[in-house]
Amino acid sequence: MRLILTLEYDGTPFYGWAAQPGLPTVEAALREALAGTFASVEKLAVAGRTDTGVHALGQVASVDVEGGPPPERVAAALNPRLPDEITVLSSAAAPDDFHARHAAHSRSYRYRLFTRAAPSPFEMRRSWWVPHPLDEDALSAAAAALAGEHDFRAFTPTQTRHEVFACVVERAEWVRRGDHLDFEITAKSYLRHMVRSLVGTMVEAPSAISDLLEGRERSEAGATAPPWGLYLVSVAY
Repeated sequence: MRLILTLEYDGTPFYGWAAQPGLPTVEAALREALAGTFASVEKLAVAGRTDTGVHALGQVASVDVEGGPPPERVAAALNPRLPDEITVLSSAAAPDDFHARHAAHSRSYRYRLFTRAAPSPFEMRRSWWVPHPLDEDALSAAAAALAGEHDFRAFTPTQTRHEVFACVVERAEWVRRGDHLDFEITAKSYLRHMVRSLVGTMVEAPSAISDLLEGRERSEAGATAPPWGLYLVSVAY
């Protein structure tokens, strides 16, 4: 039986999604919980492989299992076996050909800036504290320039496995929510560190974005924003 699982997690204690020998990861924790719940666990796949410290509000995984509880009770069975930082929000049966990554039409991310003059202990590892004034009109113009298909090689590490640097952005905007200024973006696929590099560059020099989308070198863009402000919000199928 193939399952689709929707998860949320605080990425702070994990070295990203993907399992790594001797290190705590979200995948390793989920595999352990699955192994304790089902007689057989195979073909675990995920919509987005989040990096170290990155959070998720709507991560999606698919997995083949045998035995165990019925699909609608899987979330309740898994959650007591998972660390407090990971929750399975929902579980359901999926078609045999469903694949969490390959079937996704788009993925939406949010990057949170905390813009209050004073820091907050409640925002540590949840957002990037940027206390200096920001030109929000310039940030909005920079986000608007991202829509459509562009060459994003300036926003991924120089040493990369990517051979194609074009991505199609469906939506990108900055949204003010009280002391938070959130960058929200939706696209089918992303380059490694792309969202964080976009945010770092926009915070430093929002007017540079348009020129950088013409295939410039990584060294011409700004710093990569820290991982703890980034959230995988949702995946569309």
